[in-house]
Amino acid sequence: MGFGQAVGTCLSKYGTFSGRASRSEFWWFYLFTALVSGIPIFLGGIFLGVSSGSSTDGSAGGVSLVIAVLLYIIGVLASLAFLIPSLAVGCRRLHDRGTSGWLQLLLLVPCANIVLLIFWILAGTEGDNVYGPKPTNA
Repeated sequence: MGFGQAVGTCLSKYGTFSGRASRSEFWWFYLFTALVSGIPIFLGGIFLGVSSGSSTDGSAGGVSLVIAVLLYIIGVLASLAFLIPSLAVGCRRLHDRGTSGWLQLLLLVPCANIVLLIFWILAGTEGDNVYGPKPTNA
């Protein structure tokens, strides 16, 4: 499964927590959400640095500060918009391993989320399991 197909699949299954997701579907969507929410926040940090290091009159610093705040808001809103589909594809990825999607609660425990990361990295079970047929888009 390619980048565009993975993003389209995950967005079309916005709140679908049932079924299975391949590794490529999960990781391409993870990359997409990291880029869409991370790039504005990164650029906001650059503009924030420009605003703090501006010259004496402060006009350029004020504009840079406003741009930085707007970019931060865009990044946070993008993160919130992709929260449910990210949890859904994470759940479907765990289903592909034959484990419960409730394991995502490990994200709330410091250091325990490493176990969750390992489950997301490992290959899915061969053939059908209790959560459905093997994803054909591996």
